[in-house]
Amino acid sequence: MFVQIKNIKADRMFRLLIVVILFGFISACARPIGDFGRAKPSVVHDEILPQIGKLRAKWQGEAQSNLNFTDEENEMYDRVWRFLVSAHTKDWFYDVVIEWQRTRLITPVDDKFSYNRYYSHLRSEKYTSSKVRYFKLVSDIDADINTVPGVFNSICKTIEIDRRRSVAVNSIRGVSGVERTSVKERKLENDLFINWFVRAMDYRYKSYSLALDRLLIETPHAGARDVDRRLSEFAIDVERAQRGDFCGSSLIYSKKASQNILPSRFENNSFVFGVNNENEPSILK
Repeated sequence: MFVQIKNIKADRMFRLLIVVILFGFISACARPIGDFGRAKPSVVHDEILPQIGKLRAKWQGEAQSNLNFTDEENEMYDRVWRFLVSAHTKDWFYDVVIEWQRTRLITPVDDKFSYNRYYSHLRSEKYTSSKVRYFKLVSDIDADINTVPGVFNSICKTIEIDRRRSVAVNSIRGVSGVERTSVKERKLENDLFINWFVRAMDYRYKSYSLALDRLLIETPHAGARDVDRRLSEFAIDVERAQRGDFCGSSLIYSKKASQNILPSRFENNSFVFGVNNENEPSILK
């Protein structure tokens, strides 16, 4: 018996080694991006890497459902992926590592990402004017803000799909144990992906905030006010995501309703920003 168990472990280690070798050859690049920041079809990234990732997940005993994906789930995964790695972040985001994590070649590592990469990228660009960095920051935040509503809507629809599956499993007679397990594991997979999206939102918000702080020290400019306003709007989205409020009313989600909900950082730090203090010279003029 001991020899048999030992052989099984050796066989698994051998297969894992083969996977690692293949992984090193074919995954040393990010998922290709097509028009409008969408994923470009790729046999390697859509078929080969996910299959290897499934093997790794299976060997590690991770949740792995064999259910077919609904249209709503496919839409959510596509929209969330656009937020995880999109065209305007390719120069600073961890695009390769994100692809490894998406295809389950590695366990989640996004919670260890550094917040200073965006600023380092922004600072390294040789713009003709220092104020352009503020305009770039506003543009990138806007791209995320404009993406969020569609992602929230797709997540909301997926949550409803999981609810319907649960109702069906508990209402239909003769449901097998395998089916029950698959439904449970699919919900877990969806929840993990949604949580990843929430972490990505928080990561971007903190990265943008750090970049604004550093720019105010290095190249002060009045454009910081626009960045601050966009960050306040984005903070509303981040807070909603962290509460799991993906299906809230449109009134709550509207930009008009979100105005002045969060106090501006300018209002909270008059010394740094040089406002509301006649004795302090403004660094934003």
